[in-house]
Amino acid sequence: MIRFTYLLVSLMACSSCSETPLEVAGHPVELTNETFEEITEMATGLTTPWGLTILPDGSALISSRTTAQIHRVPSSGGTPELVGIVPDVSFSAEGGLLGLETSPTFESDSSIYAYVSFSPSNRVVKIRISNNFCSLEVTDTVLQGIVSRDRHHGGRVKIGPDGNLWISTGDAFQGDLAQDLNSLSGKILRIGLDGSIPEGNMNGSPIYSYGHRNVQGLAFGPDGLLYASEFGHRAWDELNLIQRGKNYGWPQTEGINGNTGERPLEVFRTNECSPSGMAYASGSLWMAGLHGQRLYQIPVDNGSISGPIVSHLFQQYGRIRSVEVAQDGALWIITSNTDGTSAAFGGVSPGIDDDKLIRIVIR
Repeated sequence: MIRFTYLLVSLMACSSCSETPLEVAGHPVELTNETFEEITEMATGLTTPWGLTILPDGSALISSRTTAQIHRVPSSGGTPELVGIVPDVSFSAEGGLLGLETSPTFESDSSIYAYVSFSPSNRVVKIRISNNFCSLEVTDTVLQGIVSRDRHHGGRVKIGPDGNLWISTGDAFQGDLAQDLNSLSGKILRIGLDGSIPEGNMNGSPIYSYGHRNVQGLAFGPDGLLYASEFGHRAWDELNLIQRGKNYGWPQTEGINGNTGERPLEVFRTNECSPSGMAYASGSLWMAGLHGQRLYQIPVDNGSISGPIVSHLFQQYGRIRSVEVAQDGALWIITSNTDGTSAAFGGVSPGIDDDKLIRIVIR
């Protein structure tokens, strides 16, 4: 485990400062690392990590997209310990075992939720973890019927402040599905933890919003508002404020190109971002960048961007896949460099210790 501590001096003279300024729609972007007090590599040698969730004891569970394995890393860091292999997972260019989320009653039911690629359709399952973290068992399928293709699975699962399970799905590389209200693809979904349909969804279905291309990041602010990060095609990635029943425009509109659907809070050039996981902490959204190889800090307040956007860790750890907030307020992130250059736009060659689980203390 390697520990780095950032001093109070400015780190603006890093490699990122020689880059062309980032292009966003309407908010300035700063390039710095000085927001962080301490960065610790908690675990190394992970294989194609995708999902990340923090358990009540402070340890982390990590999914491997291409092996369907779940590993546990102790709260103090160390060698990842195999918990088990999730059965009946289908692998593809972007599919496999994806997002994880801890049950709010984990201490009594030892359960997590997982987004699983499968044929003929993707699904969300409930998994019980053994008390000694040495085995697992799928106990329920809470949602199925999400179209499965080679790419664009979405895959993030989050339990919201309303106690429901929120799920992001991709358009399965078939853009028209995002506008099809008879399809669960290209949507943000909301269901009860038992798979039931809560009041307030669209047409008594799991659908909460539609017109999405490939959402991989979901984060709730302290006011309960939901933000989503979304892959664009060739022009603009998006950060959206999600509202019930709203259309977010895809495939007719991409970012600020087009005039259908809700306008994004912000857009980012696809070669500077490719956003995946996202979390909220210390007044900001923290958004992982894959092709962008950075961690974005986006201050938000009451559904609006409230300050300059900051780019952190540019090219220091490669692609960043997931971001979570631990009980002490620290950020935990996982890198995504062992996924292969063909798996996603902007692939990089893995380093000797990739992939990594990293803990970041915010000042």
